[in-house]
Amino acid sequence: VPRNYDPALHPFEVPREYVRALNATKLERVFAKPFIGSLDGHRDGVNCMAKHPKSLSTVLSGACDGEVKIWNLTKRQCIRTIQAHEGFVRGICARFCGTSFFTVGDDKTVKQWKMESPEYGEEEPIHTILGKTVYTGIDHHWKEAVFATCGQQVDIWDEQRTSPMCSLTWGFDSISSVKFNPIETYLLGSCASDRNIVLYDMRKSTPLKKVILNMRTNTLCWNPMEAFIFTAANEDYNLYTFDMRFLESPVMVHMDHVSAVLDVDYSPTGKEFVSASFDKSIRIFPVDKGHSREVYHTKRMQHVITVKWTSDNKYILCGSDEMNIRLWKANASEKLGVLAPREKAAMNYNQKLKEKFQYHPKIRRIAQHRHLPKSIFCQIKEQRIMREARRRKELNRRKHSKPGSVPLVSERKKHIVAVVK
Repeated sequence: VPRNYDPALHPFEVPREYVRALNATKLERVFAKPFIGSLDGHRDGVNCMAKHPKSLSTVLSGACDGEVKIWNLTKRQCIRTIQAHEGFVRGICARFCGTSFFTVGDDKTVKQWKMESPEYGEEEPIHTILGKTVYTGIDHHWKEAVFATCGQQVDIWDEQRTSPMCSLTWGFDSISSVKFNPIETYLLGSCASDRNIVLYDMRKSTPLKKVILNMRTNTLCWNPMEAFIFTAANEDYNLYTFDMRFLESPVMVHMDHVSAVLDVDYSPTGKEFVSASFDKSIRIFPVDKGHSREVYHTKRMQHVITVKWTSDNKYILCGSDEMNIRLWKANASEKLGVLAPREKAAMNYNQKLKEKFQYHPKIRRIAQHRHLPKSIFCQIKEQRIMREARRRKELNRRKHSKPGSVPLVSERKKHIVAVVK
């Protein structure tokens, strides 16, 4: 289409577009209804979840009473229930081919189960490995028949053998989670309760390096698009995105939660991640921003223990204390179902308008406003006051000290205690 860009011909182009952008932003907030539905059936808090590597509609969940359920998301039904362990199900992961899955529990066992429903009769695992200590987490290799468990140490197992191929330790503390890197598949990361994040190399069968933070890290998640990047969910209400080559300071500190962050999962695009917190909410962060773009909560939802981002980048699943798994839209105002071509064109146009005018104060205020539960709202206010007081104290100390005796420490380096190689 030939266009004449002479501003004299279109004198009101920008004001007209501004009004359209304002309306588009308001409508986006009107249509933001992210909650889709809940999967109920568990009789105890949901402790861990796993995605099926080949099927979008299948998800596995383990509860605190040792029960594992397999769900069909399209029908929102439980298709199978297994009484897998005595006590908690601590970890669950699917094999990379999707034919079977592994669970670990408080009864010191690792069990491998078939993914398909077995014949009528008793459900039995394919393999059971009896360990010496309680296992707190498990993760499967992305390409080979190898999986890793963690407890008092990180054990690497071959699926065919009943004893670990190698055990990796560094320090003497319980390890809460272990994760394989999806790109450089021989790398592992683990979080220990002595505030360490340790990186291992499976080929050398030794730990590579570790970073010690101010407080304990609950779990970490690798970026599925950038091999070196991982994000750690910490007890000090923050998330830290690290580049594993430069652990001296995190790439980004993500601050918004008002209680310990319990779980984190990346979107398949690697551009965003979702975090679950003890403050009864889940938040979506862009990787390169320090604050969340979205916060989801319901009145009924309690402490969120586990969270997963589905492989088609459209939905988020979170499992919480009060026995429910909730299904959310990753983009709160997205229209589900088939879009007519005109609808699609209008949506793209509105999106571009919102991007063009995103920094205008009125539009920005509407786009950023989120309703928060009163408890979270009050805690945010309280923490803002505390942060401001700390900053003021530091400024005063610097002002009344000898020049250079109180160093300036950046926000990123504040939370790192040491890096050990």
